Amino acid sequence: MTAINARVAAACHVWNAAIRETIVILPNDTTVAVVDGRGLRLFRNRAAEPHVDLDVLDVPDIRGAHRGSGVRHRSVPANPDASRLDEDDFAAAVAEWISARVLDGTIARLLIVADPRTLGEMRRNLHPAATAALVGELAKDLSNHTREAIEAALIRA
Repeated sequence: MTAINARVAAACHVWNAAIRETIVILPNDTTVAVVDGRGLRLFRNRAAEPHVDLDVLDVPDIRGAHRGSGVRHRSVPANPDASRLDEDDFAAAVAEWISARVLDGTIARLLIVADPRTLGEMRRNLHPAATAALVGELAKDLSNHTREAIEAALIRA
């Protein structure tokens, strides 16, 4: 390896290490939606930046309307089973509900925490205004974690 390549490689290593240690600051009054294919939990960050202190919000009754991306397919080995289709449908319904709250001004800033599959389904169904309100996404399944564990995960994110 030449001296120039060694310096570039060293600089890239330092740059990558700096990226991994970047701490995400969750703005005050950000709505945090923790979602999986079966449930939704809502929080609002009440702490002054850069701290995280989540207040629990009331959760609406959201039911899928069988409009998800896969509901037109039959459940056969090549296609998802019924429970997976229901989970996708629920994620789409949550995305539509969140989009409506962004459009009516109830949610100004949003962070979505969901397992990768649910997060992908939600991305497909979010209104562009809701996408613009996103301050971040965390692709982790924290739906069964305590509020304190979710706060800790957001601080480490």
